[in-house]
Amino acid sequence: MKSLIGFKSLVEREIIRFTSVFFQTIFPPLVSSFLYIAIFGFTIGRQIERVDGMPYLNFLIPGLIMMYIIEGSYSNTSSSLFISRWAGHIQEILVTPLSYFEMVLAILIGGLARSLVTASGVYLVSLLFMRTPIQHPFIVLTMAVFVSLSFSSAGALIALFAEEFEHLTICTTFLITPLIFFGGVFHSVKMLPNVLQVITSFNPIFYMVNGMRYGMLGTSDVPIAQCLIVVFSLFAVLFSFTVFLFKTGFKLRK
Repeated sequence: MKSLIGFKSLVEREIIRFTSVFFQTIFPPLVSSFLYIAIFGFTIGRQIERVDGMPYLNFLIPGLIMMYIIEGSYSNTSSSLFISRWAGHIQEILVTPLSYFEMVLAILIGGLARSLVTASGVYLVSLLFMRTPIQHPFIVLTMAVFVSLSFSSAGALIALFAEEFEHLTICTTFLITPLIFFGGVFHSVKMLPNVLQVITSFNPIFYMVNGMRYGMLGTSDVPIAQCLIVVFSLFAVLFSFTVFLFKTGFKLRK
């Protein structure tokens, strides 16, 4: 019972943390998504032929939603855990009756909640331009949840290894952002030369974007089963490693 109360309290704390600064966490993605859709989808998209038999704007929306899921979940967890380490708040969590599994999961749920709120907002913004259907809601929800938990785990790992707050942005700038832009958010892999198609097949975000695109539009550059396997495998590895580092007290205990 104490464990359940503690888990619930930690989840609430993580959610309150990002909702209390709405104009820093939720509002900016909505504005930037509006600009992406207006410029890339609505304006430039008029000059582009149909992609996979659909208007370019419809093709773009699932990729944008996945992009903000990834960015939101990573930034939320990485900043939350790093600040907890820096300020010493993490010591209070470590002495609670929560298991390490519960500690990590509660922290990750904060990133999950933020990414789902952001994704919903981006979808609503897209409706101002064009209605994008959701063919397979269960696939959409599954991809959103497990991709979010995966990058929340990645954010937690980076927060554990980081020595300064600026280190959190290094992974975003030099790894996550390039993988997102080369992961099929703005283009189909069929548009690329053969060499780049092969390179793209090693990009995990490529499968995440296509999984979301299949869930919403019913079309994908790769089989949906392959997308789900990549997402589930990545989550299992990152989550397990995060729990392991918590158990060992890596950079947590002073």
